[in-house]
Amino acid sequence: MYTPSHFNIIDETLNYDIMKDHSFATLFSQHHGMPVATHLPLILNKEKTFLYGHFARPNPQWKDIENQTVLAIFHGPHCYISPSWYETNQAVPTWNYVTVHVYGEVELLEDEKELMGSLQEMVLKYETPDSSYKLQDVDPEFLTSMSKGIQGFKIKINNIEGKAKLSQNHTVQRQELVINQLNQISNTDEQQISSLMKTNLKK
Repeated sequence: MYTPSHFNIIDETLNYDIMKDHSFATLFSQHHGMPVATHLPLILNKEKTFLYGHFARPNPQWKDIENQTVLAIFHGPHCYISPSWYETNQAVPTWNYVTVHVYGEVELLEDEKELMGSLQEMVLKYETPDSSYKLQDVDPEFLTSMSKGIQGFKIKINNIEGKAKLSQNHTVQRQELVINQLNQISNTDEQQISSLMKTNLKK
């Protein structure tokens, strides 16, 4: 990933937070010599050494993915930045965004216990604490039948690259003008980018 030094995320905690908070990722690999991608949730394990996920079994991407170096992209908040927000109109539009790229090697899950454990972690992550749905309440035979339709995997994390493009290449005055405009937009991404820019200015 092209990352000028002032956009590089050096705080590992922030990288992990982005991976957890924006866990619906894009997974790229090679299949028959061509690049392919699948959009799917990836769950970081507690030791921060593996990402867990699963493919729909009819998806051919998994069939030759093992032992490849793959790329998982976690898309954080992003938004358009208008030059009309600046102190001068002698400027061009841009885009602020946060993203994390994870490189690693894939191992297919053959152990039923490990697969079910990863599915349980996924349900616990996305279900609200007061949800009435519990994976352990589902009939075991039904779960076993459904699990035949997926192929679980884990990615051994080899390298993580984080990028936060938050107008750091502009003056503090201009960054504050952008934050002020973003604060007036109710969309979630704009609010998150504004919050990240405020935090960055305090450093």
